[in-house]
Amino acid sequence: MASSHTVLMRLVASAYSIAQKAGTIVRRVIAEGDLGIVEKTSATDLQTKADRLVQMSICSSLARKFPKLTIIGEEDLPSEEVDQELIEDGQWEEILQQPCPSQYRSIKEEDLVVWVDPLDGTKEYTEGLLDNVTVLIGIAYEGKAIAGVINQPYYNYQAGPDAVLGRTIWGVLGLGAFGFQLKEVPAGKHIITTTRSHNSKLVTDCITAMNPDDVLRVGGAGNKIIQLVEGKASAYVFASPGCKKWDTCAPEVILHAVGGKLTDIHGNALQYNKEVKHMNSAGVLATLRNYDYYASRVPESVKNALVP
Repeated sequence: MASSHTVLMRLVASAYSIAQKAGTIVRRVIAEGDLGIVEKTSATDLQTKADRLVQMSICSSLARKFPKLTIIGEEDLPSEEVDQELIEDGQWEEILQQPCPSQYRSIKEEDLVVWVDPLDGTKEYTEGLLDNVTVLIGIAYEGKAIAGVINQPYYNYQAGPDAVLGRTIWGVLGLGAFGFQLKEVPAGKHIITTTRSHNSKLVTDCITAMNPDDVLRVGGAGNKIIQLVEGKASAYVFASPGCKKWDTCAPEVILHAVGGKLTDIHGNALQYNKEVKHMNSAGVLATLRNYDYYASRVPESVKNALVP
């Protein structure tokens, strides 16, 4: 019976099912052929029909089941009646079977803040770079990211027309992260993943100072953290204020749950309480291993330019 499970594990199990539905919506919008693109603040800051439908689906589905949650979504949408077909009320049974870490067992619904990015990598989505796209649902308690779900709607899409598309990764601090194969970059290799469409002198200066063997320029914070945990990159470096709390909340949990570290450029932990400003104004530095190597190489000029 649902009441025998803790609030946190019920919420994660719901978020998993909701994220899977979100992935289906993302694929359906492309299949229908009309992305409904709107420019928000610039030509690189876009919103599509998928962003709008997925946010309505996630936020409405969560709010129905957990009415006392604080839910913060990326898109500024008018409140309107949500189509019943966007609502997902399932819960992923395998997550309900997992034990809740003891420090989170007595959490109440009203103590949790959920950060939602309905489509991380929107620009890439509009350009057909579908492996960059993720759906992010991050769960925070007392300002700290403690649980997260990442759906990759187009995982496996290059495997041919008969491939089964999509996967969902999830994690809870103190329990672990699931849905992928943890892998590390070969020892001594420094491969940096960074922004594809928001480059700047600060970003370039910071990366150059780290003397990388290779630099990957891709879209989506969720995608970059997956690169870290799957051994494609050793550090995610973004010395710029462009990234927001809904970009980092869920990915941070996946990384921290397997022993990695994500901070701002100064080494400060990011805060996720509901009153916090949405912008990660001092950038992002994340690694699976060897965090200190990269942190020690951030130039003072970069730190001075990025104020927390």
